[in-house]
Amino acid sequence: MEKLYLGVDVGSVSTNLVLIDENKNVIDKYYLRTKGKPISVLQEGMKLVEDRSQFIKGVGATGSGRHLASAMLSADIVKNEITAHAIAGLNIIPNVRTILEIGGQDSKIIILRNGVVQDFAMNTVCAAGTGSFLDRQASRLGIKIEDFGKLALESKIPVRIAGRCAVFAESDMIHKQQLGHSQEDIINGLCESLVRNYLNNVGKGKKITGPILFQGGVAANIGIKRAFEKALDTEVFVPEHYDVMGALGAAILAKDKVSNAGKTKFITDKVFNKEFEVNGFECKYCSNACEVIEILRDKQIIARWGDKCGRYSNMIVHDDEELA
Repeated sequence: MEKLYLGVDVGSVSTNLVLIDENKNVIDKYYLRTKGKPISVLQEGMKLVEDRSQFIKGVGATGSGRHLASAMLSADIVKNEITAHAIAGLNIIPNVRTILEIGGQDSKIIILRNGVVQDFAMNTVCAAGTGSFLDRQASRLGIKIEDFGKLALESKIPVRIAGRCAVFAESDMIHKQQLGHSQEDIINGLCESLVRNYLNNVGKGKKITGPILFQGGVAANIGIKRAFEKALDTEVFVPEHYDVMGALGAAILAKDKVSNAGKTKFITDKVFNKEFEVNGFECKYCSNACEVIEILRDKQIIARWGDKCGRYSNMIVHDDEELA
């Protein structure tokens, strides 16, 4: 019987699902826009794998919505994005030492030594170091984001564009247009601007050495890849499944967890054709005033989190005794 393992990465921009086999080969992957509706989008994603659900022997969840995904899918393991991306990267290049990850709304860097995460940093504040910055500039320039990297490679004359802030970068780009610089040179300048911002913020103080993996949606941009290679003076590798590496890492973690536990928490009839909803309230029992999140399946509470003392989350009775 075929055994599959599902990894789910629920983020603010995208919700990604990856199915792997016993040999950690990617059997299928799905990239869906979250659109601020993680529950319905995750259900949409699960519909895409429903015909293989009986073969799923383990589920892992990661991303900013990992607790939500874990509750909905009865995940076997829940890990943060740093761990998931590191595991996926190590699966591609076992001796990888640096992982650069840039998504639509945030970016991160992971430093590994001997297969272990030694250091990391994340940026969730400055848009100038994320994919949304390039999307906005591509729209302003009237070109498709898919063509951005290819045009950057056609640049002949270096153009430096301020990269410390998205607002300043935009103003500087307009100024360079007024000076008559070509579109290709400006696009290349924007790529180098994003890389400079990334290295000066997320990568500040980090010892970046090869092998280097470039992950996240922005890794599709060959202009950014070249800008990194120019700035770091070394080769940068883009893995085949660069856009779903978090979900891939979650799937690998699920496989390892289930192999050790000998069973999975995932039960198909608790996922498909169910009604899920999320509620939230502020706890009044102490000065912490924790915001408690609860998820309901068919009007029944199945998970709570957010309370520091565990007053509410510990009240949930998990049905592990029913697990197959």
